[in-house]
Amino acid sequence: MFIAVAGNIGSGKTTLTKKLSERLACKPMFESVEDNPYLEDFYKDMKRYSFPLQVYFLNHRSNAHRIIDQNNFSAIQDRSIYEDAHIFAKNLFRQGKMSERDFENYFNLYSTTVSFLSPPTLMIFLKRSVPKLMERIALRGRECEKSISVDYISQLNDLYDEWYSQYNLGKYLLVDTDDLDFLHNEDHFEKLVSKIHDAIAQKDLFLTLN
Repeated sequence: MFIAVAGNIGSGKTTLTKKLSERLACKPMFESVEDNPYLEDFYKDMKRYSFPLQVYFLNHRSNAHRIIDQNNFSAIQDRSIYEDAHIFAKNLFRQGKMSERDFENYFNLYSTTVSFLSPPTLMIFLKRSVPKLMERIALRGRECEKSISVDYISQLNDLYDEWYSQYNLGKYLLVDTDDLDFLHNEDHFEKLVSKIHDAIAQKDLFLTLN
């Protein structure tokens, strides 16, 4: 079983990945943030560091995905390789923070990489409104995230909605997290766990958790 947890910055991916890995006895594969050599510079100068940052994430997540593919264990990945291309790189290109040449180069590299990877058993989409995302980002207080603007988060949210509506790689579960608290409310968490079991077991392509 390979579950990927997808969602915008501040949507609760890491929290949910930790809890699900313990509850479902799966190996957690976390996003590289604290040891990322480009992230702080990127938020200061997105145009200068957009391409190397995206290549770094592509390499990191493709390695994690490949390890899951090639080993006999169940895993949960904090953010998928698909989001790097269809959300973050695309947004940087649309906003003029990545040149057309760099975007085409990156996307060709991405397309070649994912052609060798199997898609997740289940993709969990975490939806959260922009005000709630900004509130969460402020609460966790990461130094490198202090310069993130509302406009940037809004643009990412729009691209996530676009990607969700077109996702066709397999089963997915759409979760609106504005009124859910998986960390402190066990009823909310257990409801999600039940939906995950249902989504993997049945033939339906998608379920929605409200």
